[in-house]
Amino acid sequence: MREGPGGGPVLRGSRPMTEEEKASLPKITKKLVFRAFSYLSPYKWQLAAIIIMLAASSLFGIVPTILAGEIINVFANPASAGYTLFLGGPFVRIGALILLSLCVLIVSNLVSVLQSYVSNWMAEHIMFDMRNQMYRHLQNMSLRFFTNERQGDIITRMTSDISGVRQVVAGTLQQIFSNMMSIVITVAALAGQNWVLALVGVVITPLLIIPTKIVGGKRFDLARQSQKKQDEMNQILNETLSVSGSLLVKIFTKEEEEYGKFEKVNREVVHLALKESVIGRWLMMTFGVLNNFGPMLIYLAAALIMFRLDPKDIVDPATGALTVVGMKDLNVGMITVVTGLMGRLMQPVNSLFSLQIDVTRSMALFDRIFRYFDLPREIVNKPDARRVGTLRGDVAFDDVYFHYNPGTPVLKGISFEIPAGRSVALVGPSGAGKSTVVDLIPRLYDAVAGCVRVDGLDVRDYDVHDLRRNIGLVTQDTYLFNSTIRENLLYANENATQEQIEDACRQANIHDFISGLPDGYDSLVGNRGLKLSGGEKQRMSIARVILKNPQILILDEATSSLDSISENAIQEAVTPLLAGRTSVVIAHRLSTILEADEIIVLKDGRVAGRGTHRELLATNDVYRELYETQFKKAIDEFKARSA
Repeated sequence: MREGPGGGPVLRGSRPMTEEEKASLPKITKKLVFRAFSYLSPYKWQLAAIIIMLAASSLFGIVPTILAGEIINVFANPASAGYTLFLGGPFVRIGALILLSLCVLIVSNLVSVLQSYVSNWMAEHIMFDMRNQMYRHLQNMSLRFFTNERQGDIITRMTSDISGVRQVVAGTLQQIFSNMMSIVITVAALAGQNWVLALVGVVITPLLIIPTKIVGGKRFDLARQSQKKQDEMNQILNETLSVSGSLLVKIFTKEEEEYGKFEKVNREVVHLALKESVIGRWLMMTFGVLNNFGPMLIYLAAALIMFRLDPKDIVDPATGALTVVGMKDLNVGMITVVTGLMGRLMQPVNSLFSLQIDVTRSMALFDRIFRYFDLPREIVNKPDARRVGTLRGDVAFDDVYFHYNPGTPVLKGISFEIPAGRSVALVGPSGAGKSTVVDLIPRLYDAVAGCVRVDGLDVRDYDVHDLRRNIGLVTQDTYLFNSTIRENLLYANENATQEQIEDACRQANIHDFISGLPDGYDSLVGNRGLKLSGGEKQRMSIARVILKNPQILILDEATSSLDSISENAIQEAVTPLLAGRTSVVIAHRLSTILEADEIIVLKDGRVAGRGTHRELLATNDVYRELYETQFKKAIDEFKARSA
């Protein structure tokens, strides 16, 4: 036990649960417990070794106390050790007992070091297994999962939640085993000394701990209130001392009001801290009084046993030692041993009381992890999924329906065909379902009804990895790893030569830019490619797709937010990219639409028209409206910039 910052003792496992933790507490069932323990099964021999070493440590732990009792008995009755020379008799016996105690302490600590290593080894390997399992599971989740879940929650499961397993395995679980063994071995040792005093010690130990827990519970309540107020104060600081928050306060002249709020919360924080400190001192005092009062009760019980008897039954006439006939040599050393063992008994009993919170928190940790493991995989291979090499590239939508949420359809019976090598431009107002259509081709989602076919076969019948190897995707939100340009390009084809890389970059109209950098293709692009402009990242993405060399190309041109120079450079890169490939382009530029073999107009999740630019402009109201409001405006802006 040590003193905490609030003035009270810090007990293992005694940190109070936050309001968020309490709100998310799982129902602890046998299924949950057994599932958590299933991760120990590959390491059952290590667990058995840990239990044996914990038992040995508990056994070694009581030996010095027993030997101390023997030493006291030698001092109390030196005649029992026999007199020989000055360095003989009691001196030799005491020296031998001290040496034996030292040896036991050394062995006990060596066992503890070994046990700690095995515990941490097992914990690290369990985390290794769980991290691998979680990463593999998350890799196979559909795009829906990553759009619905917060990225912070996903990272938390992979990092802090799984890292918390270390404390469960090497901390909480070990403490449970250790405390239980300490209790059993200590009670057995007490009974071996004197069963009457052992019974007194076992009965009074919980009674001495309960008041401490009651006082401690009040302190924990104050700690929770204090944490809540600290969070409230931090919220005020975050909101009013940020750049935007400070500007808002100044513009609306709310300095005094915000100061009043802060001063009030700050005063409450101080008040709760003082109350927690006082309760902490009361907790320390209560524990100190009861911890020291326990041995007094043992002394009282021993006195009742000894002094209610006739003196001739108390003093051994042969040796003069204090003893009680029929009570297995009740003497001063034994009383010392019993009081020492009782002190050792209080610690594990108190720790088991405190571990209740840790056990609950541990089960909540596993419950959060298992919830992710239990999320179903939407995109899975059929048992007889077809393996393919290179596809021709025929694409067909056959009466396809799709929704992200039931009751809110996005696609409503979409049907069209794209022969291999042909290009189609998808146009339509925002929310028409253009991005959803292209996401169904590589099975980022699966159709709810109808089917998407490639080369005449439902995409769900292909091996998903083989299907996606034949499909290239370029989107507006180009993602680059925080690595070199070369490594980002090789992500598409790890076997590509430098000549192939440079040729792809020339086609993407970015080779000259890369060559002009100090480190060339070994230049770092920064986190998410922040060292590159939007147009440069787009051309990098196009070069990456060229290296992949897919049969089917999906392109969200999305150049409306770029400057005219970047836009023209990307357009020059896109034109040769479309040649000879089956292409589906979500078009934002009229020039791209005009270059497509066919235009498909979408509105409200349905095909509203298809044909060439001239045909649709003459016959299709939806397309004509798009032309007037979007494409024609873009042409006029381009002419104005060029003037």
